[in-house]
Amino acid sequence: MKLKDDNVDDDSCATQLIDANGDFNVAGLDNFIKRTNLSHCGLFYAMVAIMGPQSSGKSTLLNHLFHTSFREMDAFKGRAQTTKGIWIAKCVGIEPFTIAMDLEGTDGRERGEEDTTFEKQSALFALAVSDIVLINMWCHDIGREQAANKPLLKTVFQVMMRLFSPRKTTLLFVIRDKTKTPLEHLEPILREDIQKIWDAVPKPQAHKHTPLSEFFNVEVTALSSYEDKEDKFKAEVAQLRQRFFHSISPGGLAGDRRGVVPASGFSISAQQIWKVIQENKDLDLPAHKVMVATVRCEEIANEKLSCLCSDEGWLALEEAVQLGPVRGFGEKLSSIIDAYLSQYDAEAMFFDEGVRNAKRQQLESKALDIVYPAYTTMLGHLRSKALNTFKTKLEQSLNNGEGFAASVCMWTQSCMLEFDKGSADAVVRQANWDVSRVREKLRRDINSHAMSVRSAELSEILANFEKQLTKALVEPVESLFEASGKDIWFSIRKLLKHETEATVSKFLSSIAGFELDEETTGRMQLCLRDHARKLVEDKAREEAGKVLMLMKDRFSLVFNHDNDLLPRVWTGKEDIKAITRDARYASLKLLSDLAAIRLDEKPDRIESVLRSSLMDGTVAVKSSQYASREAYVDPLASSTWEEVSPKDTLITPVQCKSLWRQFQVETEYTVTQAISAQEAYKRGNNWLPPPWAILAMVILGFNEFMILLRNPLYLVALFVVFLFGKAIWVNMDIAGEFRIGTLAGLLSISSRFLPTVMNLVKRLAEEAQGYSTSEQTELQNFTATDAQTFRNEVQKPNMVSSTMSSSSVSGVGSYSASGDNENEHSITNLTQAKKRSFTS
Repeated sequence: MKLKDDNVDDDSCATQLIDANGDFNVAGLDNFIKRTNLSHCGLFYAMVAIMGPQSSGKSTLLNHLFHTSFREMDAFKGRAQTTKGIWIAKCVGIEPFTIAMDLEGTDGRERGEEDTTFEKQSALFALAVSDIVLINMWCHDIGREQAANKPLLKTVFQVMMRLFSPRKTTLLFVIRDKTKTPLEHLEPILREDIQKIWDAVPKPQAHKHTPLSEFFNVEVTALSSYEDKEDKFKAEVAQLRQRFFHSISPGGLAGDRRGVVPASGFSISAQQIWKVIQENKDLDLPAHKVMVATVRCEEIANEKLSCLCSDEGWLALEEAVQLGPVRGFGEKLSSIIDAYLSQYDAEAMFFDEGVRNAKRQQLESKALDIVYPAYTTMLGHLRSKALNTFKTKLEQSLNNGEGFAASVCMWTQSCMLEFDKGSADAVVRQANWDVSRVREKLRRDINSHAMSVRSAELSEILANFEKQLTKALVEPVESLFEASGKDIWFSIRKLLKHETEATVSKFLSSIAGFELDEETTGRMQLCLRDHARKLVEDKAREEAGKVLMLMKDRFSLVFNHDNDLLPRVWTGKEDIKAITRDARYASLKLLSDLAAIRLDEKPDRIESVLRSSLMDGTVAVKSSQYASREAYVDPLASSTWEEVSPKDTLITPVQCKSLWRQFQVETEYTVTQAISAQEAYKRGNNWLPPPWAILAMVILGFNEFMILLRNPLYLVALFVVFLFGKAIWVNMDIAGEFRIGTLAGLLSISSRFLPTVMNLVKRLAEEAQGYSTSEQTELQNFTATDAQTFRNEVQKPNMVSSTMSSSSVSGVGSYSASGDNENEHSITNLTQAKKRSFTS
């Protein structure tokens, strides 16, 4: 590229924006913006375009005026087209940042008369993007009707009508190679011609009467000939250059411009304007301005969003919050978001306000969407921490014995306050996120845990009191059934009421700290009472399951013991029939007590029905008496009791009848054994002959008696024989031998008689010889041997009877015990008799 002035600064970065074929140089424009830092200028930049006939010195003027480096025509090579398409360059040394735009000249022979499309397109492009348009024209063309300047002006005004809302553009007419005619005379003529052209240009209906001043500021200046008066030309250009300093400030050349596109959107704006112009569409500048703002603001927003996603501070904060609560989370996150929103505001501040604000809201919304998961994680940590604190503190309070309700209330308030402080610290200023759902969930979790703890505590307390009731009722009720008192169910009801009321009172005291409502308290009291009642009912059913054994035990106890609970000795004086009846009635009483549960104090006739049916025989009598007239209905032939609910029935009437029949069978042996023992006792203690025999002996033995009286020696001999016989009787325990039976007694006596006689004779001989020292030992050994022999003989029948029922064993045991007592009594008497005989 050849410059007209070699001293021009190369910093202008001249770049072809649109080539001669109408192709937009996007890469070149982006490179120009990057090299000149245009994107940082905001609205503080100006666009200056120049148009005019071909070879009219447009590029030369721009190079001298703005120190640019546009290519200039070489006059020595001939006059031809130099600038093709549209070029731009930075105006060096001009404040604010100013861009010079050099348009391809009009009316060139290269394109011809028919090809004016590019001229109109470039003119419209220049009017759409420029603040100041320099119209380069020759001085000698002013006043001419067909001069080249008029077609140019017509083109400018015609394309201006295609702008939906034109910018306020400054038209600076530069009169080149001015003559001696003063500018004061040329300017009115020029303005008059401009007005005529404006008036003649067809206008849309909306601008039918719009004055030229509404669209353009018209300025006129004149320059000397560059070829003839170069020095003067440069001086005048230098003066004109001063007018471009602060050109966009109020009072400057473009001080009242409108619809400026921010510098960062210049590339997008220029591309879209040229695209619309090429498509031969009307250019809607306000819509274009919105479009540029939309595209550029969205680019800025996406850039800031991307920067936020990769921000080290945000990434560190996001990582930290995954591990636990972060102090100052909200402030840190808000600062990060604020920083990027501020950067967005700084870069997008010059774009359309509506678009700018809308994109800012989108940026803010997307940024908040990115950080929202971290925020929810933070709230989750706060909720978990508050809930864990509540669990720990509540457990400690309960372990310290504090009231449940008071502890729950206190720690709920404390933990909710802790959560509120944490959530307030986590609030992001840019967001309006509702924390109430998380807070409500925390409250629900706290309430749920409190309820579970309360349920567990109450269940444990209830279980403890149920255990107390079990301990207080089961064994006492069992003992009452075993004792079978006069009114067993009255005693059970009294015991149940006393223990239940005492336990319920203690229970109410223990749950006072829970502050339960009346319904819950009443339900738990009812549960305790039901448990106590069920314990008694279950125990009654358990006892009813073994009623037969209990009846036999009751029968054995009454039958084998007297009123002082001492074992009976069947001596023959006892009324076995009456005793048996009493024992059976006691068993029947036990059966009637266990036949039904009587905790509701409802009267019933179970005992009377059982007694009349099973013992008194009134039913049987009635049956036999009226058998001819009516059929008898057995009251025990039923599965229910009158006035007794089926759920309270333990033993049905039919079962009672069957049990009584089995009971009688199993207790008959005990009664038989008692009768046998009584008869044996009578036989063993009745050795005197019958009275008639005694009377016969007295009458028939009178003579012998008188002989004894007349001869005392017979009495002495008879006395000695009596003593010897008594000693044999005692030593052999003849009475005891015959208790086990006559045959067994005879066999035992016959086998022991001779050894006993020999032993007595031997001892008498030893006594006569003076061996008195061993008397006591021998006597003790003899006594012990005889006693042991007697016990062995007596226990033989007991071994036979051991296979009988438990009631029979009890009766036989009582009999054996009485036999042992009598045996010991007989041995004692024998020992005393022997002592007396030895002494005598």
